[in-house]
Amino acid sequence: MKKNIKFSIIPLLFISLLTLAIAGCGSNGTSDNGASGDSTKVKVIDIPLTQEEYAFGVDKSQPELLTQVNEFILSIKSDGTFDEILNNYFGDGEPKAITSAKLDSSKDQLIVATNAAFEPFEYTAGDKYHGIDMEIAALLAKRLGKELVISNMDFDAVCLSVGQGKADIAMSGLTIKEDRKEYVAFSDAYYNAAQKVVVKGEDTSFDQSQTAADVEGILSGFSSDTKIGVQTGTTGQFYVEGDKDWGFSGLNATAVGYKNGSLAVQDMINGNIDYVIIDEAPAQFISQAINSLN
Repeated sequence: MKKNIKFSIIPLLFISLLTLAIAGCGSNGTSDNGASGDSTKVKVIDIPLTQEEYAFGVDKSQPELLTQVNEFILSIKSDGTFDEILNNYFGDGEPKAITSAKLDSSKDQLIVATNAAFEPFEYTAGDKYHGIDMEIAALLAKRLGKELVISNMDFDAVCLSVGQGKADIAMSGLTIKEDRKEYVAFSDAYYNAAQKVVVKGEDTSFDQSQTAADVEGILSGFSSDTKIGVQTGTTGQFYVEGDKDWGFSGLNATAVGYKNGSLAVQDMINGNIDYVIIDEAPAQFISQAINSLN
């Protein structure tokens, strides 16, 4: 799928932060997203380091909801609705603003736990939510005849909130992972994803890499002095630090955690860290947004 990201819907706060972060920084070279010359502040190394599946995390005490969610996923993927949603963010469609109702125990509500700092799956613009998962959440609530409530929190609290009965479902670009099954029952997978490396525009360290093994060979040669930004609680962190469930042996480099990928990329541009490893869709979204500001 051609990924022509729509920059007009990136949150204004995100834009302003990026503008401050990159002011006065120069670069050269050609990025993987098509920017070139001085417009290339950052680039994504277009080689997947992992193979992952995103799914929704459902409250274990609601098996009927899990069945309904799986039926819903099958339905929207079969009738073209899911492709239309993807086109809103990766093509020429228009993203839809999603409104969250206020939590009210007297109403029949679907409470969705998310971390709205994971473009293009979930993020905010003003008091509205946007993103692939948020559009799916709105359609799911409508299908179930419920009022949608979106509960925004740090990523590493998303599954826990469902496990504690504070939310019905986690919808947050959530990779299926064994230890998360302690808190949620995973739905069927709905999206394939991977981790990728983001570098400064002038960085040539990975330019000759052709395979994941080539990239991993370079990463494994870094010492603890090399700082790699990750979004806390995500696969990127597990990849850098090591994780038995994934079979990741870890790197010698030091992982630096951030609340979201955009903050990590900003800090890299500012010279505080050396590289960033995050999910590929946010990596492309953030990188194109930064490069488009020039």
